[in-house]
Amino acid sequence: MDTSYPRDDHKRERAPGSPLPRDHLVWSIFNTLYMNICCLGFVALAFSVKARDRRVAGDVEAARRFSSKAKCYNTLATAGSVLLPLVLAALVVTGVLHLSKLAQESVGFFTYQLSPSDDEDQ
Repeated sequence: MDTSYPRDDHKRERAPGSPLPRDHLVWSIFNTLYMNICCLGFVALAFSVKARDRRVAGDVEAARRFSSKAKCYNTLATAGSVLLPLVLAALVVTGVLHLSKLAQESVGFFTYQLSPSDDEDQ
């Protein structure tokens, strides 16, 4: 008499030495609250919760897929939130430098003095 529970075909048992997939929940919460660029942090949070649910349910393969997606969206959210301000700061600095150069050239244009030879021609 077999008293074991029926196993679902889509659920795969993990190997005894393999670690459980990470759900990246803390990173997702951080990205959602502090660096939520284009709502990528919120999407990462949804995949992190799905990964945790699948891991608790024992579906390691689905947990691994959701964990991978959560990590990808977290990486994009973090990179976007770090790189975007750096690019904007670089644009502001180059814009200020360009405008200061233009201002110096225009001051030189408006302070043009006539040479003494120009006065004699008139």
